[in-house]
Amino acid sequence: MDFTYSEEQKMLADSLRRFVDSEYTFEKRRKRVREGESFDPQMWSMLAEMGVTGLTVPDGYGGFGEGPASRLIVQRELGRALVLEPIIPSGVIAAEVLNAFGSPAQKDAWLAAIASGKRIVTAAWLEPGTRYRLESVRTVAQQTPSGYVLNGVKSLVWHGAVADAFLLTAKIDGGNDIRLFIVPRDAPGLTVTGYPTMDGQRAADLKLEGVVVGEDAVIGGPGEGLKALAHGVDHGIAAMCAEAAGAMEKLIEITAEYLRTRRQFGQPLGAFQVLQHRMADMLVQKELALSMAYVAAQALDEADPAQRRRMLSAAKVTVAKAGRFVGQQAVQLHGGMGMTDELEVGDYLKRLTMFDPLLGDSDYHVARYCEVMQG
Repeated sequence: MDFTYSEEQKMLADSLRRFVDSEYTFEKRRKRVREGESFDPQMWSMLAEMGVTGLTVPDGYGGFGEGPASRLIVQRELGRALVLEPIIPSGVIAAEVLNAFGSPAQKDAWLAAIASGKRIVTAAWLEPGTRYRLESVRTVAQQTPSGYVLNGVKSLVWHGAVADAFLLTAKIDGGNDIRLFIVPRDAPGLTVTGYPTMDGQRAADLKLEGVVVGEDAVIGGPGEGLKALAHGVDHGIAAMCAEAAGAMEKLIEITAEYLRTRRQFGQPLGAFQVLQHRMADMLVQKELALSMAYVAAQALDEADPAQRRRMLSAAKVTVAKAGRFVGQQAVQLHGGMGMTDELEVGDYLKRLTMFDPLLGDSDYHVARYCEVMQG
């Protein structure tokens, strides 16, 4: 995979950076977070018009048909601005699942709508007490002559409060076959309860009580439910690594500017060598995170599933550790002001902290890495 920017990719990165600098200012973002609104329909439409929501969707469904290398560029720029909109849940995870495992009818109904930004689809697989393992499913799908009846609970559904549909896992009643279903938000018996997360975004819990879906709601064939979900989550992890690298990059720039302008004992803070060393350590961690974001993107082309899991888990753990370090150092270098809500460094720290538990925390990915190595 070639990560050297082409002319088109350079133009895309430049246009996105100009967009977030002018339209996605810190003041606008903070105002929305304080009002409890992490989703802006107007901003979502603008991102869709720029091709962000349909970047890797085939052109036959209104997308641009780009690969993971272009997605890395886009997510890196969006990470610099801590974009709140559900790009990864809908434009990455759901889009990749439907593109790889969806039926022609499902693609016609949902994939084009995701690419255009008209519909938001997010995955729902976490359940209370099951931690992060995809195969830990308690939601039950009872088969009927015309389809399935779903009963169960899903928790911590990323951007579930604004989703138009959910890709959710359920175990076929009386067996161990786990299927992946696409369930519209307005399905009778489905209750969605939204709430904010510490980084300004939102999640939701789902309660399914006798939700009826047809055979056409099943994504993939028998035994492919977990495979389809894992495919989407893998792409989501790679996108998140790029986003975190972009957030670290911007946070280092903010901190460097503060050290250049803040004066103490008659000279800028940046003149003190000990602080220069700490900035150097932050830069090293950011470069390490960016390198591992490349590894994660490269893993998506890996034919061996075990090798792909190993590369993605290694990237996720490394980037999470680097994000915590850069975020905490930035707050400390801002002194007492870094602990207040007046500066944006706190927002970056919260986002980089939340990177760890999303799509599996470090403990989960270390265990998965070890399982692959032992296997």
